[in-house]
Amino acid sequence: MVKYFCCAGLLKCSWDQACVAYWQRYPNPYSNHVLTEDIIFREVTPSNCLISRRLMTKTSRAPRWMERYLPKHMSSLAYVIEDSIVDPQKRTMTTLTWNITHARLMSVEERCVYGINSENSNWTELKREAWISSNVYGLSRAIQEFGLARFKTSVTKTMKGFEYILAKMQGETPSRTLAETATERARETALAAKEKAKDLASHAQKKQYV
Repeated sequence: MVKYFCCAGLLKCSWDQACVAYWQRYPNPYSNHVLTEDIIFREVTPSNCLISRRLMTKTSRAPRWMERYLPKHMSSLAYVIEDSIVDPQKRTMTTLTWNITHARLMSVEERCVYGINSENSNWTELKREAWISSNVYGLSRAIQEFGLARFKTSVTKTMKGFEYILAKMQGETPSRTLAETATERARETALAAKEKAKDLASHAQKKQYV
């Protein structure tokens, strides 16, 4: 059994900008899990397509119940291969990524196609597909469900990171990250709690002397 996931996205930028942003998307505030990216192979074909292969190192903490099936040094890191083809004539960029770490435990393959939006040629549409599989007897279904849930969360962060890089490229001020927003809200909550505590203490003192 293989879990299949498919979704579509829209980037409000030209296809050229989307391609440039793709190669510049790391680092960004939503990709702290990406540690390194190395180009293994790159060439331009006779038809003028750019073919690349990259190796990426990511932090990928496995759930506690899964850690006992992994060597200790492999439970927090993952190595991912990324192949890409940029076709300037068809105006498409196709990427295929898959994990080479923990592959026997869980395999995640992702295919993305970036193309010009059919309704607005200044925008880029993205089709994303993923296949999650596991061959662990008795646990494959649970592992696949875990992998699918994590992948969906990753997609949201990936799109936010992409939009962050695009905003920087276009000279705009990127929207605040979730961490920044959460920190500000926490400060506001703490300040409100502090003021309320002062108010309660003041009322308590007044009652003492009445």
